[in-house]
Amino acid sequence: MKLSVALDLPSADENIALATSLAEYDIWMKVGFRSYIRDGKPFIQALKEINPNFKIFLDLKLYDIPNTMADAAEEIAKLGIDMFNIHASAGVVAMRAVMQRLEQYPNRPLVLAVTALTSFDEENFQAIYEKSIDQKAQQFAKMSYASGLDGVVCSAFESRMIKNATSPNFLTLCPGIRPFGEDAGDQKRVATLDLAKQEGVDFPVIGRPIYKDSNPKERVEKILEKIGE
Repeated sequence: MKLSVALDLPSADENIALATSLAEYDIWMKVGFRSYIRDGKPFIQALKEINPNFKIFLDLKLYDIPNTMADAAEEIAKLGIDMFNIHASAGVVAMRAVMQRLEQYPNRPLVLAVTALTSFDEENFQAIYEKSIDQKAQQFAKMSYASGLDGVVCSAFESRMIKNATSPNFLTLCPGIRPFGEDAGDQKRVATLDLAKQEGVDFPVIGRPIYKDSNPKERVEKILEKIGE
């Protein structure tokens, strides 16, 4: 299990300050929509300057026609990041196009597919996909596995089911982790670290419980102790 810290603060300076406070830890840093649109490639470079061993997860959730997704994936690979994600609902053709395009990069980033966003509850998910979260998450995971991806983004509650349906080595990255039972905020399907460990989660993504703490470094130390890093 590898901790991924969500850099979701309102400014680059705040995110850099948070990353700097955690510079001694060789952990993953999640760069999402707001941070990347606002701060771009220089922000990723700044994180690497803080600690060259930081692993960067670029959380942009690509979703478009296959060729456009493949073009974007290639540009992402050139950034030197370590992992990014796409939407499984873009389909098998799009997922395979992305993986085929990345074959030219021997050290390509890991590619994960989003199954069901953790902001969905069962009612709102079924209104769109007409199946339960469990059913559709498993279907999307099987599609992603068959398309050659490295894993999926899901909630901790689907992690074990997805590994059983694909492979124990198929990665699961799970947002909505509240390590010690903190407030769920705008997430619906949240889990503690204990549950995440039990369900075989590979990457717990933790944001607000860290950056809203008065001592983020101390909170990260406790999380790393909990997950055994």
